[in-house]
Amino acid sequence: MPDANSLYGPLDPAPDAGWISAPPRMGFFTDTSVCIGCKACEVACKEWNGVPDSGFDLLGMSYDNTGALTANSWRHVAFIEQPRPAGHRTPPFAGDPTGPATSPASAAAGALTAPDTGTNPGLPPGQPAAAARMAAGPEFLGMPGAQPPGRATGPESRTDFRWLMMSDVCKHCTHAACLDVCPTGSLFRTEFGTVVVQEDICNGCGYCISACPYGVIDQRKGDGRAWKCTLCYDRIGAGMTPACAQACPTESIQYGPLDELRERAAKRVTALHERGVPEARLYGHDPTDGVGGDGAFFLLLDEPEVYGLPPDPVVTTRDLPKMWKRAGFAALAMAAAAVAAFVGGSS
Repeated sequence: MPDANSLYGPLDPAPDAGWISAPPRMGFFTDTSVCIGCKACEVACKEWNGVPDSGFDLLGMSYDNTGALTANSWRHVAFIEQPRPAGHRTPPFAGDPTGPATSPASAAAGALTAPDTGTNPGLPPGQPAAAARMAAGPEFLGMPGAQPPGRATGPESRTDFRWLMMSDVCKHCTHAACLDVCPTGSLFRTEFGTVVVQEDICNGCGYCISACPYGVIDQRKGDGRAWKCTLCYDRIGAGMTPACAQACPTESIQYGPLDELRERAAKRVTALHERGVPEARLYGHDPTDGVGGDGAFFLLLDEPEVYGLPPDPVVTTRDLPKMWKRAGFAALAMAAAAVAAFVGGSS
């Protein structure tokens, strides 16, 4: 008997897929607050899974040279540079001039505090504090510490710049749209609740690519088939940890039973809030969200859009019952119109 939430809502996906006596659902919890951007996860994923090389292009996006999750990048480390105080909700660089140190006179002119010479009518009043900081010379922005952010120092000592780093991956959704639309059965649900592509069955139709609300799955050029993270199905089936989590030096990527990871993540958010990081939040952990919760969820330090994540992803099958109902009504209406036309014509 299908589960009432088979198309939408909270669900244990492995039993719903037909697995009997399935083990606990396994997944990833990625804590971006301790990610150092080392890309060990990217390398480990490629080495273990034999993923072709990629990321040799200079994209001009900080140290991000892969750009996004693709058929050749199953893990993607994003670097987001933010010129604003970490841990504070104040405007970024409010009135702060940029560039090298200058003389006080030049600094004052640059900050619009010099007397109006008449060449710029309506010159707005300046900010003397900004001019003073500019004239003071370069400002030390700090170096990475040996401890996780916020542990050794409080938010009042943080600098005017921060990097947000995040190792993105397939979310292994509870309600996986890619799996729902696959016409060949290439995508299947494992006993661990993860979603895996069988590349030898994939016909390259591309339906899964347009169905994914996260834009994760991708076709490989010259191959045509779809590829994505398998959550190292071969490793976890043998009781091993996925390659990316095994290689992560800061335990930013954590692997384990999903229920335990959610409890651990909630405690981590509470701890960060107590340490003066009120913007810490979880993403993809809620079983009542648009995809029924993700098997790979994240702790973020800013809005999801900053990391390139959709703020409210929704599985396409959510509206399937309504679509079929409307199609049925339309078919009945057309049949009734045909019958009426036939009866009217014969009379």
